Amino acid sequence: MAKTGIVFLLAATAFGQVKQHIPRMEKVLKENILGFWLPKTLDSVNGGYTMNHGPDGEAKGPGTKMIVTQSRQVWLFSRAARENFGDRKQLLDAADHGYRFLRDKMWDQTNGGFYWEVDATGKPLRAAKHMYGESFGLYALSEYYRASGKKEVLELATRLFDLIEAKSHDKEFGGYIEDFEPDWTPRQGPEPSPMGPPDLKLMNTHLHLLESMTAYYLASHSPLARERLLELISIQTNAVVRKGLTACTDKYDRNWTPRLEGPYARVSYGHDIENVWLIVDACKAAEVPVWPYVDLLKDLWDYSLRYGYDSVNGGFWYTGAFSKPADDFEKSWWVQAESLVSALYMYGLTADRKYLDVFEKTWSFIDHYQIDWDKGEWWPVVGKDLKGHGDKADIWKGGYHDGRAMMECIRVLREMK
Repeated sequence: MAKTGIVFLLAATAFGQVKQHIPRMEKVLKENILGFWLPKTLDSVNGGYTMNHGPDGEAKGPGTKMIVTQSRQVWLFSRAARENFGDRKQLLDAADHGYRFLRDKMWDQTNGGFYWEVDATGKPLRAAKHMYGESFGLYALSEYYRASGKKEVLELATRLFDLIEAKSHDKEFGGYIEDFEPDWTPRQGPEPSPMGPPDLKLMNTHLHLLESMTAYYLASHSPLARERLLELISIQTNAVVRKGLTACTDKYDRNWTPRLEGPYARVSYGHDIENVWLIVDACKAAEVPVWPYVDLLKDLWDYSLRYGYDSVNGGFWYTGAFSKPADDFEKSWWVQAESLVSALYMYGLTADRKYLDVFEKTWSFIDHYQIDWDKGEWWPVVGKDLKGHGDKADIWKGGYHDGRAMMECIRVLREMK
């Protein structure tokens, strides 16, 4: 039995075929991804990470620091250290560098929680709190504790978990209220937050709460964290799924009534596919069977394959309207990264060769077009012309999606028997 709780049974030919990717993926992780971020993005003057680099990886100035990517980088270096992908001391030092910035500059010393965005020195620019950002703070702290064993890190993670529980958990309708003023008063009014209108619940936010709660439970073994993890599994397998489509939508009223007007009536293939493997991972952590959800997971994949998959070149497009082929013809780095992991998980659950075929074709696309082998890191976007473009680092793009995909794929491929 594999550690994921999935049994991998491959024919000898398929076994050799997929195992052969491990050295290439290790090279991508260590040289192309970690080699891009270390050491040049460590801000030695102000702390934290400078996330402002152009298409060639060139520095574009100090930029600002946003909780999502600052946390994701702490997570990246912590996970890589824990699994010994590179110089463990260097990786732990890099994680600690970011952790200290989160603790000393981004943590609200008066009200608790993390500011959404600060300037390069740590001065708050957006002091508001949003659960999308708080979730990644919890994710980073949990992983850094697991890598370092430092009790103070788990203590801060627990303070954040307790604050989220007190201020954000929706005891009436389930899930989490998302958008808050600096003092944790729920935001009101028409002005949108960085994640959209302030009064909505998002599938996207709860997706990342699912992964952060998984990480926190594995770090803390808190019974209450397990309860919340089970609640999030329920939300991500039921509330956010449109039953007539078997696809997820993103926007909801507080009572989980879906908002489907105008631009909300769209499917994000990458989020649906990412949701699949994070559900499997959460079930493993909570020690509950994933098998009751397998039909749902297959149907979510079938929808994205039918409408969002590029069967010619491999990889998935970005979004599309309900029950229509994709009309947003970009291939984002994070969508391709998540589809690799999810395809391997689905193969392990079903032994259906179509998932291996998607994995192989998408990995070939990534290797040829998404990865910048010359300047490092992955192109944020590859167009229909198969040309990559965009900045390699900004307040939304770090090394979390592609770095995590390489580590997850390597682990799963090693476990295949």
